[in-house]
Amino acid sequence: MELKYGPVSPYVRKVMIHVNTQDEQPRIVPFNPLGKIPALVLDDGSVLFDSPVICEYLDAEFGGRRLLPASGAGRWRAMTRAALADGILDAAILVRHERLRPAERQSPEWIARHLGKIYDSLDALEREAASFGDHLDLGLIGVGAALGYVQLRIPECKDLTRWPALARWFAEVSRRPSFERTVPRV
Repeated sequence: MELKYGPVSPYVRKVMIHVNTQDEQPRIVPFNPLGKIPALVLDDGSVLFDSPVICEYLDAEFGGRRLLPASGAGRWRAMTRAALADGILDAAILVRHERLRPAERQSPEWIARHLGKIYDSLDALEREAASFGDHLDLGLIGVGAALGYVQLRIPECKDLTRWPALARWFAEVSRRPSFERTVPRV
């Protein structure tokens, strides 16, 4: 297998948190017709893309389904959190890209709309952060990757003071070796 990735992508981080890939120069190759990373090239040459698909594959094939239960309430909770985390990432990337445009072409309304989505999502996670516990699932891995990305790329979320329970959980989970070795290096 070979993982095609970019070193700062939060979607890639979700995959790499529970897979220690070989250290290689990032190569973005169009293995995905959408031109997005990550993409996982399997030994038979077939390609899986999109971080939820790759994470579920890795968990099913090599992880003993520890990160995503096959059925039941735990599965739906993990998948819902993973979807919320991806939504945070989508909104954060849109904000970042808008802010990279020349100032006169930026839309403050666009930025505010997507910052609102980030804040509302972090508010929702704050309300349930006390229930996260010590066991990671795919949803919580996604939440951790999203928090790392918004702290890196969204100045308004740098210190997470608005979300103290979430900040405490993130500080704790960030000490795990899988999170430490996947911190984006800009």
